[in-house]
Amino acid sequence: MTELVRNGSWNGSSKRFTARIAIVLLVTIGGLAALGIYLAVEGRSTASASPAGEEPAVVEPVEGTALARITLSPRAMKRLDVQIAPVRDVKVEGKQRTVVPYGAVLYDPNGHTWVYTSPKPRTFVRGRITVEFIDGNRAVLSAGPGPGVRVATVGVIELFGTELGIGGH
Repeated sequence: MTELVRNGSWNGSSKRFTARIAIVLLVTIGGLAALGIYLAVEGRSTASASPAGEEPAVVEPVEGTALARITLSPRAMKRLDVQIAPVRDVKVEGKQRTVVPYGAVLYDPNGHTWVYTSPKPRTFVRGRITVEFIDGNRAVLSAGPGPGVRVATVGVIELFGTELGIGGH
């Protein structure tokens, strides 16, 4: 490499190789730093602590389906900052369409689309939707819950993890 610099034949290919090495090093160092921070604070957080006897979430099977009903404690709702909005019928491109905020849309690992409906306060059930297209910050649906149904718009991925039993201590 010193010969390349000395002879002035430092070409674009060599520069790209050096740039790739720099990127790999930066990503590696960043990952190690993040791991170090995680290991330093793991098990020391009290943010998820609940009062004695209060479960942050209760997950119950929905009879006749593979889905579950999630009921969050008031403390868990606040901690996750779960927010809810109604499904709406609005004009999109001149036609009346059913829409949900795009933040409500959950894509599962198989590419299926879902929303978490909220049939009563602090209770959530995952429901299948079909997204026809995205229009800015809203998803236009061709199938899913009707207007007025309340859906989670913030905390959706946390609800999915809770339903599947992923995460948490």
